[in-house]
Amino acid sequence: MLIAGAGPVGLSAAAELRRHGVTCRLVDRLPARLPYAKAVGIQPRTLEVWDRMGLARTVLEAAVPMRGQLIYVNGRDQGRTDLVLPPEVPYGFAALPQYETERLIEEYVAGLGTAIERGTELLSFTQDADGVTARLRTASGAEEELRARYLIGCDGAHSTVRKGLGLSFEGAAFAEEYMLADVVADWDLPYGYGLRSLHRADDGSTDDVLVCIPLPGAGRYRMSMLVPPELSAREDAGSSTGSPARGPAAAAPADGVVHGLEGGGAGARVPELSHIQAVVDRLAPQPATLSGLRWTSVFRISHRIVDRYGEGRVFVAGDAAHIHPPTGAQGMNTGIQDACNLAWKIASVLRGEAGPALIAGYDAERRPIGEEVVGRTVRHAREGMEADPDDPETLMLREAQLLVGYRGGPLAAGSTGELRPGDAPRPGDRAPDCVGLTGSVAAYPSRLLDVLRGRTGHVVLLYAADGNDNGQGNGNGQGHGNGNGEAGSDALDEAVEALEALEAAGAIRTEVIAVIARGAAPAASENLAVPGYRDTAGEFARLYRPEGPTGFVVRPDGYLGARFPLADTAAALSGYLAALSGAGRDPEATA
Repeated sequence: MLIAGAGPVGLSAAAELRRHGVTCRLVDRLPARLPYAKAVGIQPRTLEVWDRMGLARTVLEAAVPMRGQLIYVNGRDQGRTDLVLPPEVPYGFAALPQYETERLIEEYVAGLGTAIERGTELLSFTQDADGVTARLRTASGAEEELRARYLIGCDGAHSTVRKGLGLSFEGAAFAEEYMLADVVADWDLPYGYGLRSLHRADDGSTDDVLVCIPLPGAGRYRMSMLVPPELSAREDAGSSTGSPARGPAAAAPADGVVHGLEGGGAGARVPELSHIQAVVDRLAPQPATLSGLRWTSVFRISHRIVDRYGEGRVFVAGDAAHIHPPTGAQGMNTGIQDACNLAWKIASVLRGEAGPALIAGYDAERRPIGEEVVGRTVRHAREGMEADPDDPETLMLREAQLLVGYRGGPLAAGSTGELRPGDAPRPGDRAPDCVGLTGSVAAYPSRLLDVLRGRTGHVVLLYAADGNDNGQGNGNGQGHGNGNGEAGSDALDEAVEALEALEAAGAIRTEVIAVIARGAAPAASENLAVPGYRDTAGEFARLYRPEGPTGFVVRPDGYLGARFPLADTAAALSGYLAALSGAGRDPEATA
């Protein structure tokens, strides 16, 4: 495996591949990690992904909470937006500079045996039916030819991989130019809250803006604002007196994609602390003196998406596939989920558990997500999140990326039986976390995420309704009567036997967990053939809405692959396997 680009997306791809036992080379043309707080927002869904990897605690100890945003328009307080999620969601919103995110994932990947090959650039590649031949230039200047089974391009908005595949990258650039700065402000705004302060002209247009996101460190923020006329490279920029003024012209990228931080060099425009202070003086809700400037830069925003996420054995992820405004901190998080979606599929094929069609389904699942994110962030950047038609709870869940799902995708057909009730999680949906799972030895309850942590394969959850619980929650975690304890235990035993037969036949590698309804007799969770937990709090029944004894397949990326009555275990898993296998397994597959 070859991964081009060692930002958060490339590092996440390497982390997932290594967790699944796949060796890879991770190259990056830069000689060192960039010291810029570019992407700073970490969404709750990303923290769930990192929890599965065992990385979440490390990130949480380094990050700061994002509790909400203070909003001002023309100096008037417009209230605050509080980032509140349902209580069953295990993580809130967080902020961490991108260079710290990269450092933490890089250390994690190094612990799995893969180091970044810095100063190594992908020059070109070709592919055939069996693999990819890549040409690299190493830090010493020497060129090297590398043969790999697959190539993942995580190499940013100016991606060599995207260009080499000939993918289109349609879209446009925003006219506005912005400044970014990493500074300390001595105001006393509430901890964990960002600031968005606007000035609107008489015609309703926004002509001045200040956005501040808290960072680790007392009073430290990443601030963004419009570029002042004296630093602008636009032909129509004027000074405060109305006379034409232009800063040093920045060279346009050769590929025409204007996005991200402006690079250094003779034509680069570097804002000074005084430029940032001037905007704070105009727009901050209270006086503040800035200090501790770490870096500043000018940046531009484009919105583009590729026509497809890959071809053959070569794929793109993250900014190589989609770029858009930073509104809502969606970009890096979407790219990380691109990487994790692709990595487990590649690993499954290399282990001989699935056919190449599984990897081809990466585009079918992820490109619609990319399109939605690009469209939504552009809309929010132009009209504001307050113009979003969704109700506040839905809007918050979507911003947290907890509504990302793959219903209707190529792997979402592996269910049997009628899905009831109508709000039951379906194949393609995120597998909800839940609390209150108790085992027979530990004296404390676990979350479902605790049970799933560190597992790399598919996990089959077998819910056995028993005693006075038929598994159908009523919204308060309470089950309904008429369960049959003996029938539930028999169904569980038969489901385990069916799974063992499938695994013995080499059909699928699964880890099986039994979840016993909280109304079950104590003996129901003893002498099980598989690890078992009791749904003591009734939260599993409330959130998963099982209809009697029910099975759930949780994919390696934390989404539901199938849902079925335990009596239909063999048929349901065979259907899911057919979806995994697609056109047939790769006869030469090897990790």
